[in-house]
Amino acid sequence: MKNGSSPPYFLLSFVPAVAYWLLETYTTLEIALIGGVVLGLIEMILEKKFTGHVHTLSKLNVSLIVVLGGISLIAREGLWFKLQPSLTGVAVASFFLFKKWKKESLIHQMLIDMKTPQDKILPSEIYEMMEWHLCLFLIANAVWMTYVALKMTTAQWLFWKTAGFYIVFIPFMLLEMVFILRKVRRK
Repeated sequence: MKNGSSPPYFLLSFVPAVAYWLLETYTTLEIALIGGVVLGLIEMILEKKFTGHVHTLSKLNVSLIVVLGGISLIAREGLWFKLQPSLTGVAVASFFLFKKWKKESLIHQMLIDMKTPQDKILPSEIYEMMEWHLCLFLIANAVWMTYVALKMTTAQWLFWKTAGFYIVFIPFMLLEMVFILRKVRRK
């Protein structure tokens, strides 16, 4: 890639969901679930190969894909597999809440750990506000994805798990930037 940018490896996370949708559409539920689980594992292997490590969130997602895929196979019901985005959102939101309870900011600490110059780091309370809003967003998205898994088709679930998430997340982040700018200007 040019300008030192890296390829969009996050797109790998779409592969198990797309495969599940295609396989469920054209084959049996069992084949779709096995395909989704196998591709989830392959996704993790490719992430390790391309980036040199596997992110904690990727490990969580693939673990949920494997466990929920197994439950879905036993129950002969694809719903469990489709609950993965909901459970991931709840897990990440819970982690943010745990950090908030400990009076720690995950984002602020990551910036310090990455040796970000002090003049580029905003006050800790801004990151805490951002994490609280992100927590609320993740919980709302988890509720929405549970509804999608329960009431909508697999094709609609695939849309909301992939592109739909970003379509909603981008305006959320733009609004969050407005909140941050207002808070910084008040200081």
